[in-house]
Amino acid sequence: MLWKNLKRLAAYYKPYRKEFYTDMVCAIISALIALVIPFVVRYVVNTIAVLPSSDAIVRVSIAGLILTGLIIAQYFCNYYIAYVGHVMGAKIEYNMRREIFEHYQKLSFSFYDNQNTGGLLSRITSDLFDITELLHHGPENIVISAIRIIGAFVVMIIISPPLTLAAYILVPVMIVFAYFYNKKMKAAFKRNREKIGDVNAQVEDSLSGIRVVKSFANEDVENKKFGFGNKEFLKAKRDSYRHMGGYNAGLKAFTAMMTVIVMVVGGIMISTGNLSVADMLAFLLYINVLTEPIKTLIDFTEMFQNGYSGFERFTEILDIFPDIQDKPGAKDFKDVRGDVTFENVEFRYGERNEIVFSNINMDVPAGSYYAIVGPSGIGKTTMVSLIPRFYDISDGSIKIDGTDIRDVTQKSLRDNIGVVQQDVYLFIGTVYENILYGRPDATREEVIEAAKNANAHDFIMELPDGYDTDIGQRGVKLSGGQKQRLSIARVFLKNPPILIFDEATSALDNESEKIVQESMDRLAQNRTTFVIAHRLTTVRNAEKILEMTKTGIKEWETEDFFANIP
Repeated sequence: MLWKNLKRLAAYYKPYRKEFYTDMVCAIISALIALVIPFVVRYVVNTIAVLPSSDAIVRVSIAGLILTGLIIAQYFCNYYIAYVGHVMGAKIEYNMRREIFEHYQKLSFSFYDNQNTGGLLSRITSDLFDITELLHHGPENIVISAIRIIGAFVVMIIISPPLTLAAYILVPVMIVFAYFYNKKMKAAFKRNREKIGDVNAQVEDSLSGIRVVKSFANEDVENKKFGFGNKEFLKAKRDSYRHMGGYNAGLKAFTAMMTVIVMVVGGIMISTGNLSVADMLAFLLYINVLTEPIKTLIDFTEMFQNGYSGFERFTEILDIFPDIQDKPGAKDFKDVRGDVTFENVEFRYGERNEIVFSNINMDVPAGSYYAIVGPSGIGKTTMVSLIPRFYDISDGSIKIDGTDIRDVTQKSLRDNIGVVQQDVYLFIGTVYENILYGRPDATREEVIEAAKNANAHDFIMELPDGYDTDIGQRGVKLSGGQKQRLSIARVFLKNPPILIFDEATSALDNESEKIVQESMDRLAQNRTTFVIAHRLTTVRNAEKILEMTKTGIKEWETEDFFANIP
């Protein structure tokens, strides 16, 4: 599983192979220069000891110039790694964020019914940042560390095999130690991801409902709820830092002990004439060359745990197969009249769940105005949500103009259906931008005409900046009736042949309901319209009333329906 994920992760380098390979070359050059410097120092010390001062000065000066050139080359390599390498990481992050956001758009209502926004948000923000940090720094850190550790080992062997053996004697113990702590750290960092997702969800939920919070004076309740989630996150963080602290402290202790061992063994070898002072000095410098990549690997392990656990959460989403998809060969729906037919429709949430409703049969001619009634929880909203395929039926078929809706593309199907819901969602931006959402290629004149048809133009013109007025998040600066009229204007602009009004007036006062109802009636003209409503005033204009029951649909003439109401 690990190798499969790493291979999948490496695929994100493909569009940036040139930058990646150049970054690796720069990393290799930088690491090799770090290995050369102690060797030059060893040469200089030996030169000073055996040559006359005039010759020694010349050779030391030449060595100094060579080192200066190497340092300048190392500077440009490190600059490339830090700048171009980070830009490459940012581009990969951009691509991954686009990929997961586009995947979010493909997932159906069934997916979002079981998710919280905060958790989904953390996968597209903090998770991706850690993933791209790993993608940028991970390979270069491994390359630099490997070259320095192996290179230092080779040079140290050349200088003194016994002293090298003494220096590396702790390495196997370090590997076992690192493996033990890595397993604990991986589990801890994965818990961190889950807990921060919970915290994000709590914050999003509380801030979205801030008006409800304040209306009930429940700030303390929200603080306690947030405090609990925040405390769980702190607990998870504490566990991860405990393991990370033991890991870091242990490896640093091992590297320090390597220096102590080299100092003791090297001192003994000098005293017995088996090692020169210059070799001892070079050896100590190479110990520093060796310990620096070990420290880098310490940082890399934390980066890897963060990035890899983030990538696992990232792929969890990408691996969710959208349960509603266009079938192969699906065609675009064109010239829709609006005849809607349900044939023995059955629906359940998931294959193992109980049936929500079954035996739904109805035939609604194009241009008809049908009301749907029934007790709460019977599935009225779910039933009409099947028409645009927000959910897919479990059995039976739904046809529009005689064509099964599963035989056409989702986009072309939904382009021909307008939905006005009770809970109006308006986006951050202006009045104009929110109406334009109904048909993004519409002209300003068409937007204004749609607003007039929805009885929204007059109140819009009274706003501070008219159509260019910013309405705040979710239209918080507008009343319920005003928001509903904007949502109707949006559908007017879309101009679909089929309409669904899902209790669109149930939350409005009588005056607002009257205005909105007038807009709805105007919009419904010559369109196939389904109206879900509890208020009798909303359904009186319907041609027929469909009463939804557990055993199916009972169709009423409107007059007969009202005649049977006590």
